[in-house]
Amino acid sequence: MTRITGNWLSAAATQAVFDALEATGETAYFVGGCVRNALLDAPVADIDITTAATPDRVSAAAKAADLKVIPTGIEHGTVTVVSGGIAHEITTFRADVDTDGRHANVAFSTSMQVDAARRDFTMNALYADRHGAVSDPVGGLPDLHARRLRFIGDAGARIAEDYLRILRFFRFHAWYGDAAQGLDADGLAACAAGADGLAQLSAERVGAEMKKLLAAPDPAPAVAAMAQAGILARVMTGADAKALPILVHLEAGRAPRMTRRAACLGGLGLKEQWRLSNADATEIALLRDLIGADMGLAEIAYRHGAARALDIALLRGALFEQPLSAGMDDDIAAGAGAVFPVKAADLMPQVTGPALGARLKELEARWIASGFTLGKAELLR
Repeated sequence: MTRITGNWLSAAATQAVFDALEATGETAYFVGGCVRNALLDAPVADIDITTAATPDRVSAAAKAADLKVIPTGIEHGTVTVVSGGIAHEITTFRADVDTDGRHANVAFSTSMQVDAARRDFTMNALYADRHGAVSDPVGGLPDLHARRLRFIGDAGARIAEDYLRILRFFRFHAWYGDAAQGLDADGLAACAAGADGLAQLSAERVGAEMKKLLAAPDPAPAVAAMAQAGILARVMTGADAKALPILVHLEAGRAPRMTRRAACLGGLGLKEQWRLSNADATEIALLRDLIGADMGLAEIAYRHGAARALDIALLRGALFEQPLSAGMDDDIAAGAGAVFPVKAADLMPQVTGPALGARLKELEARWIASGFTLGKAELLR
């Protein structure tokens, strides 16, 4: 029998939740991402649990055990139980009665098989009891071991239930799929066929999915498939995926940055399409401006910091298909550490008003052109 382990699974706070839930007479199970990630030896962030007990029984049992209960989604069968300061999301087995392409009306169930059938991907429909013994009602284990992302049942039907699953398909492939074997053909075709449904999604949801996708170690194959299926143009107007694999290659050994990768893809109106924060939108716009600016890496590092200068070096290399310069790191370090030696007070009172600003700008340009080597005396001579 397949079994998962982990400190999070055996933690006293989590086992206390299971004690409370199973006092109802029903077995409780870990489900979804925590089981999937444990099987992949990947970090587990969220603890999701499911049971046949209805939300009112779950709430009553948790309160009887002196655990905090938060009614986060009662109408969908979900309550959050806090134990030891850790949030555990508890959802009753359920089946979809009807859906509108984003939200579902659900009916509670007592069947794991019924509950699994309404989920998105086979690798996300894995369950484990409190001791870690895994149950696999829809054949997710072979898919997970093969790094094969497949919709449960009919891909078109799963997408019609929730069009966000189109974006999740590409995002999960980027994180958990095998790029060498490509995306599941049936799933990809269903995503292309259902693309009109993306218009139903909020900009916040689209942005959240795209940012998670671009944070993957190598999102380039998934993004290229999105472009070929006509999905990328719907969520990132004017984007071009051609340079992204080059950027990912050049990034080797460096942490990925969503803003850098978004700037590489380009596009128009991203702030509105993804409902970006002002900070992220400003950063992406600045990077795109600096790519073609008549400014070397040292000057960019001096004016905008080392991190942005590195971003520009990588972006120029990807977009212009050029290798990174041998002196890149030295140039960036020199600019980032440079301090302009002349102050306004050094020119006053002989120079004042608008002429003062113009003179400082002229001296700074000479100093930068010298490779930051000219001292104050030389500049003022």
